Amino acid sequence: MGEGTMVSKQEQAKAEEAGQELAPGITRETWGNRMDFVISCIGYAVGLGNIWRFPYLCYKNGGGAFLIPYLLCLLFAGIPLFFLEVALGQFMSRGCIKSWQICPLFQGVGYATALICLWCNLYYIVVLAWSLFYFFCSFTTNLPWAHCGNYWNTDTCTEDFKSVLTGAVKNCTDMLNSTSITYDLTDNDTIVEVQLNNCTNISYVPTSPVTEFWERRVLQISDSLEETGIVVWPLALTLLLGWVLVYFIIFKGVRTSGKIAYFTALFPYVVLTILLIRGVTLPGASKGLIYYLKPDLSRLTDGRVWIDAGSQICYSYAIGFGTLVALGSYNKFNQDCFKDMLAVVFANSFTSFYGGLAIFSVLGFMATQQGVEVGDVADKGPGLVFIAYPTAVTMMPISPLWACVFFTMILFVGLDSQFVAVEGWITAVLDFLPPVLRRGHNRELFTLAVCVVSYLFGLVFVTNGGMYVFQLFDYYSASGAALFFMAFFESFVIAWIYGGDRFYDDITFMIGYTPWRFFKWCWMYVTPLIVMAIWIFSCITYTPLTYGNYEYSAFGQTIGWFLALSSVFCVPTTMIYLIAKEKGSFRQRITQLIQPRLQPHQLRPKTMEDANGDHWMKDKGYEMTPGEKV
Repeated sequence: MGEGTMVSKQEQAKAEEAGQELAPGITRETWGNRMDFVISCIGYAVGLGNIWRFPYLCYKNGGGAFLIPYLLCLLFAGIPLFFLEVALGQFMSRGCIKSWQICPLFQGVGYATALICLWCNLYYIVVLAWSLFYFFCSFTTNLPWAHCGNYWNTDTCTEDFKSVLTGAVKNCTDMLNSTSITYDLTDNDTIVEVQLNNCTNISYVPTSPVTEFWERRVLQISDSLEETGIVVWPLALTLLLGWVLVYFIIFKGVRTSGKIAYFTALFPYVVLTILLIRGVTLPGASKGLIYYLKPDLSRLTDGRVWIDAGSQICYSYAIGFGTLVALGSYNKFNQDCFKDMLAVVFANSFTSFYGGLAIFSVLGFMATQQGVEVGDVADKGPGLVFIAYPTAVTMMPISPLWACVFFTMILFVGLDSQFVAVEGWITAVLDFLPPVLRRGHNRELFTLAVCVVSYLFGLVFVTNGGMYVFQLFDYYSASGAALFFMAFFESFVIAWIYGGDRFYDDITFMIGYTPWRFFKWCWMYVTPLIVMAIWIFSCITYTPLTYGNYEYSAFGQTIGWFLALSSVFCVPTTMIYLIAKEKGSFRQRITQLIQPRLQPHQLRPKTMEDANGDHWMKDKGYEMTPGEKV
């Protein structure tokens, strides 16, 4: 079909009705309306990475100059891959595993993305558990992390830098002859070294109450991964509450969760706006905004900047997790997923930039209050959410109120990403299992079983050594290398094995017009080259995982590599299994396995007269699975 070719509404309606019947009496549900899909995509894609990762990367990699590689990676890789995954799910009307019946030889890509999604579901919800803990601790007149003197604090806990300096010099006999007094800030803990004439060198390593609250009260962290310790029961309870919330949001399916997403996806924007207004009115806010946005074009020659840009695109747009395929699979067959995709992409990137304004305005205030540079307080990941920002909150009037507001935002930003991801994984499994699981209350019971098992497994993340396990999963299981690997195969298989022209004709058949062919050229040439180049460079520049001053042992590194390679190996192992299972010569087996196994409603008529014939589909190389109805 050429540019602008329109498709019969009757054919679209017929395809839509046929695509949702799984078995006699069992129909696959769809979104209640088009906006349910858009809002759910926004809620899923806009996650904690937009709040705690993008602002830090922007500051670290040249401020406003980082937007250049970010936008280029977004245009040539992020948006095309996002569109590809959503369109694939909508066309196949199945989750991330069964959708790869479009090219059975590479069905391992579906298993791999489902496994990455599973790993992510297990550890990502732990952030919600931490947020809930902080949220409940904020209901007080005096925040517990704002001062020392609590039962979890040590003798080195210090609230005021001046008192530390006074303590360092009080035993010296001749302060006037001091040669130097130097201090440094590292991870919000003050390291004071005082060298005085006629005095013994003194070195103090005090810790802030915020850090001690995080490490000794919340995490109750041990010294290493090998020291697992016991379950931290307050976190176990908040983790349980997190899974309870997820279950009651998704147990009825996407028609219910799609409605709830209106609140969980949009409410954080309200909170983010409140925090932004409050942040820009604080003294020193401009200092933080300048650090965030001031361009340093010299950083563009550093390959690491481009790696960070590509990684951020994969993380923030959820490329390679399989969930976007699941979300698209609940669309009606003729829904205009192209325009929906553009709306989600705009909302996602806008949120990243908007969140950075809110975060760095507060960090500028914090740096001004402490008399240090913004770089000394800027951090990423848990360090930003649970150390840097709580420290800033303690400096604000009515600090418990702002703490409640901030952790409410973190809770909802993480919650909708979590429940949509769990819904996506359940979709993939249910499509793979007998349709009877969708009958009656079977789906609800299956969802309950998934949540219970996931909670029990997740208890390892809330032990004394749980933070070390969390870092392993975060660094390896959903690492940039694994996601780039999936992104490459997705674009390569669709563009070169199934056929870019063929898939574009399929999209035209669905939405009624041909979208910009720019995306087809990206799938065929630009996107695979970009993701492969970034993947190779990320492997070359790989550095072993550390947490603070702790270096993971060989045992920890082995677990990490198992997590990373578990998804990658799904592709070749599934391919070998399918080839061995197929009959015929090696060439015949390959030929059979690269033929798409489509349903009648997915077969595009060449002309209206051919709509009821099958000679056209044979000429095009399509294959129907004999007797298969799903």
